Amino acid sequence: MANSSIRPSRQVAVAFMAHPDDAEIFCAGTLLRLAQAGWDIHIATVTAGDCGAQTGGPEEVARIRIAEGTRAAKIAGATFHCLGEPDGRVVFDRVALQKSIDLFRQISPTLVITMPMSDYHSDHEVTGRLGRAASFVYAAPNASEVPLTEGATVPYLYYCDTIGGCDRMGVPIEPTTFVDISEQIELKSSMLACHESQREWLRSHNGIDDYINAMRSHCSERGSQCGVDAAEAFVQHRGHGHPQDDLLIDLFAPIKQLS
Repeated sequence: MANSSIRPSRQVAVAFMAHPDDAEIFCAGTLLRLAQAGWDIHIATVTAGDCGAQTGGPEEVARIRIAEGTRAAKIAGATFHCLGEPDGRVVFDRVALQKSIDLFRQISPTLVITMPMSDYHSDHEVTGRLGRAASFVYAAPNASEVPLTEGATVPYLYYCDTIGGCDRMGVPIEPTTFVDISEQIELKSSMLACHESQREWLRSHNGIDDYINAMRSHCSERGSQCGVDAAEAFVQHRGHGHPQDDLLIDLFAPIKQLS
C-alpha cells in the first residue's frame, strides 16, 4: 500500500521539456491552471531547438526559438529557462544531469512535469530521464554547489503526453491523470502560436501543417475520455521516495483517474 504524502508548503512547478513548444503542446493548460491557483511557474527546455528549422545557422535558430519560448511563458506568467544542450543530440551524461540538477536547485520545484521515457523523439526520452533523476536527487545537500532552498524536497513527478498518445512502439499510453483545460484551451493555443517559426519546419519535416489545430484536436480527444471539452493527460511517477497521492487530481477535480 502506498504511503500518504505530506502536501508541500511551497507551490513551485516546472515543466522540464526537451524543446521550446513542448510545454505548449503537452502541458500548458495545466500550467495555466496552476498559475491561476497561485503557483510559481517555470518552463525549462534542455535544448534551444536549434535543429528545428530548414534555414539559418544553429545560433540564429536558437535565438529565435528562445525568444518564442520566452514570449509564450510570459503569457502564463512563467519564467523560461534553457540548458543549451544540442538539439537532436541530447544524451544522458554527467554534464547534462548536473545542469538539470543545478537548475532544479535554483527553482526548488515541488511539482515537476517532464517528458515520457518512451516517445517518438529520443530527445524527449532522454529529457524524461534527466527530469526523473534531477527530481530525485536535487534536494540532497551534496548534489550541487547551488545553495539549497529551505523546504526543498523530492517533488511530485508527472510524465506528459505524447503526440498521438502512443509510445515509441505505437502502443497507446494509459494516463493515470487527466486535467480539465476546457477554460484554458484558448490561452494555451495563444502560447503555442508564439512558436511561429515551427509551422514551416513541422510542415516540411514532420508533415504537420496546422500544429495548433492538431494540438486542440488531441486535447479534445483526451477530454472525451474524461467527460470534458478539452484535457491534458499525464502518468504520475510513484517510485519510492516520491509523493504517492495524486496532487493534480486533488487540485483540479473534477478530473478522472484511471484504475
